[in-house]
Amino acid sequence: MIADETPLRIGISSCLLGEAVRHDGGHKRDPYLVETLGRLVEWVPVCPEVELGLGTPREPIRLVRDAGHTDGVRLVSRSGVELTDRMQMFARMRLRSLAGLRLSGYILKKDSPSCGMERVKVWNDDGRAAERRGRGIFAAELLREHPSLPVEEEGRLHDPGLRENFFERVFAYRQLRTLFAARWTAGALVGWHTNRKLTLMARSPVRYREIGRLVADAGRMPRDELARRYEDEFLSAMCIRATRARHTNALMHAVGHFKGRLDTDSRDELLAVIEDYRLGLVPRIVPLTLVRHHARRLGVSYLSAQTYLNPHPKELALLNHV
Repeated sequence: MIADETPLRIGISSCLLGEAVRHDGGHKRDPYLVETLGRLVEWVPVCPEVELGLGTPREPIRLVRDAGHTDGVRLVSRSGVELTDRMQMFARMRLRSLAGLRLSGYILKKDSPSCGMERVKVWNDDGRAAERRGRGIFAAELLREHPSLPVEEEGRLHDPGLRENFFERVFAYRQLRTLFAARWTAGALVGWHTNRKLTLMARSPVRYREIGRLVADAGRMPRDELARRYEDEFLSAMCIRATRARHTNALMHAVGHFKGRLDTDSRDELLAVIEDYRLGLVPRIVPLTLVRHHARRLGVSYLSAQTYLNPHPKELALLNHV
């Protein structure tokens, strides 16, 4: 597969980078995103409200329940200025302009009436807060236009498990899009899929088998249809949050490839470390490091090729807390 040499680009709400674009003239700078992730990605900042022309500082805006509008809400300013149609039109145009940048993910500002992905406060017409079940207008268009793009809110990224899941999806999305952008063959797809067996098993053994049947029929399906169906099913499976039990199962599957090759002491040590992980005594990086070591030492190429053992750049340190 041809390597993608373009920067890893991720769209982001501008305020999270420290840009003073909030309605009160402030920002919501996130140190992890700026200082850790910022060394590895190229940010594509967007502030829908400023780019719409609302200015900074500006009157606060909010979602108001209205069953007659798209997604059942309207976007209005505190004084009642209607902004729904303008924001939807802007979002569609802005997303078209972003299409050529080949984004691999998007990070949204939580609770925002324009960028919030879920649980955004929705108000009644009488001025009372009704519920936290809304979605920001820009976020809704983003998810509609790019349903397979990894998208997450910055607040949820403070959870180590959700953070790791998001970035695994980001790198998988980028790698899969790179595969399909080249002159790929059914054989190349089979190889790509094979190298992600443990990754899928850690999410859902059932989905792994289902996607495997799709790959097995690769030679009997039009290429465009195969690429579309595989992308939809693979990235949908990647959204499933892997559990400790399923990770343990994937690790034990890896141990099976050492059968007859590990000495008794090394095997016992590896099984003990996996059990410690299952019990929550050590992070997953501990058994993964030991599996990688034995795979390299014994020349087990199948395991060495598994993205499960090296899911993302070590600089992110995502495995140190899960």
